[in-house]
Amino acid sequence: MLKQDTPNKISPLAGQPATSAMLADIPRLVTAYYTRVPDSAVPAQRVAFGTSGHRGSALEKAFNEQHILAISQAICLYRKQQQIDGPLFLGWDTHALSAPASASALEVLAANGVAVMLAKGDEYTPTPAISHAILTYNRGRKKGLADGIVVTPSHNPPHDGGFKYNPPHGGPAGSDITAWIETQANAFLENDLVGVKRMAYEQALRAPTTHRHDYLSAYIADLANVLDMEAIRGSTLKLGVDPLGGAGVHYWEPIAERYGLNLSIVNTEVDPTFRFMTADWDGQIRMDPSSIYAMQRLIGMKDRFDLAFACDPDHDRHGIVTPGAGLLPSNHFLAVAIFYLFQNRPKWSPEAMVGKTVVSSRMIDHVVAKLGRKLYEVPVGFKWFAKGLFDGSLGFGGEESAGASFLRLDGTVWTTDKDGIVLALLAAEITAKMGRSPDEVYRLLTHEFGAPAYDRVEAPATAEQKKRLAKLAPEEVKSNNLAGEEIQAILTRAPGDNEPIGGLKVNAASGWFAARPSGTEDIYKIYAESFQGEDHLQRILKEAQTIVDAALASSQG
Repeated sequence: MLKQDTPNKISPLAGQPATSAMLADIPRLVTAYYTRVPDSAVPAQRVAFGTSGHRGSALEKAFNEQHILAISQAICLYRKQQQIDGPLFLGWDTHALSAPASASALEVLAANGVAVMLAKGDEYTPTPAISHAILTYNRGRKKGLADGIVVTPSHNPPHDGGFKYNPPHGGPAGSDITAWIETQANAFLENDLVGVKRMAYEQALRAPTTHRHDYLSAYIADLANVLDMEAIRGSTLKLGVDPLGGAGVHYWEPIAERYGLNLSIVNTEVDPTFRFMTADWDGQIRMDPSSIYAMQRLIGMKDRFDLAFACDPDHDRHGIVTPGAGLLPSNHFLAVAIFYLFQNRPKWSPEAMVGKTVVSSRMIDHVVAKLGRKLYEVPVGFKWFAKGLFDGSLGFGGEESAGASFLRLDGTVWTTDKDGIVLALLAAEITAKMGRSPDEVYRLLTHEFGAPAYDRVEAPATAEQKKRLAKLAPEEVKSNNLAGEEIQAILTRAPGDNEPIGGLKVNAASGWFAARPSGTEDIYKIYAESFQGEDHLQRILKEAQTIVDAALASSQG
């Protein structure tokens, strides 16, 4: 069996119910958002877009009102430069800092005359609902295009905030866009926000450019165009869902009602401390539906349902729980989803490719080859799939951290951002149509291709070493062998789009590893997989650190 991918320092609190000591102090956190002023001379307090937006805690001056005002004005400048003059769809999740940050953003957007679409009834808004709204509005348009902002740090702990920009293609902004916005925003911070337009929040709410949009109804009504909802309804499967206190908490009941599903929502609580969670691997509260530790509550209910699932706070990630397997590792479900979709979507183009990240399982490669499709392997980050999903050249895009999306039944774009809701419901469609749960389908794949062992660990690295790792050249790796096999390829650019992977990947016949620097800690992450079993995997992991350390030393010299 594939080993659950978790880092290598497991807290004794992992998987245990959250304690009062773990809970974020929400009043203190929100006060810090408005009162603590970031120092632009300190790198950790500047605006920094990672693989999915700007994230951080107000308590550490990494996510404050000044950041959001500066980023929002930078987005207004970008819109003007690119002549994006349609509405901007603005949504937020259930993290404590999301509502304050969305209010700050509206103050700037309204002052700049941007038409903003807020959720009807101030409903929380899942990331896929924003992407869906942008794409639905832009369909058939050549000008007056819409874009969006999602205020969310995804599955990050309760004390974090996050802010993400989605341009008119509906998916996460590419590195070229985020670098431009980041530069402009930091210039505003350095100049005490001179040039940032702003109006009072109540005035912004009443502005003629501020409108309401029913994200929930529009998204739910369209689900039948991406999934076989009739098959799910007809199966009478007993389904369970845990929204993990996230933005889709009020979406699931209308979905069940509209499509006649036998679906139970096991928790409808929204609490910015997320006190109902079990602790993640490091003893922190983290709403990660791909973590066996964070998902202990739903795993404990696995025998109550034929199939259960969960989504993270912005509902762009999924976790699938079955009676036979408990929580299905995310790489398993990606392989199963691809195997099923490309045999059950006859209107998709025969040329549509399968997108995966460089650190996803090689099982996907075997499935794609069996299906006679082309693999499109990209760096970590869903933004690399947005263009392909938008134009239909990708039928599916998925990443190892349980984020994926795919095309509508007719082969046109659904979302260009991750969609945890449709992936969760896809698990139900697969079970209904194949008569097997996703873990049983995966077991069939292992009978044909073998059962890989997969893991992710961490190794220490200084800031300078992380910079060198991100810029390594293949020739700086001196080893010829990996765990007893000849090295077949050393990659520093992704095979699909030739973009830098920000580290390296080393391939051998029956195993591989990839190493990438952490964006926030003095570590680098090693992902590895073996089709020879657990012992061989451990050899790969051990040798990977030796190979990377030697390459870093070589690059220094």
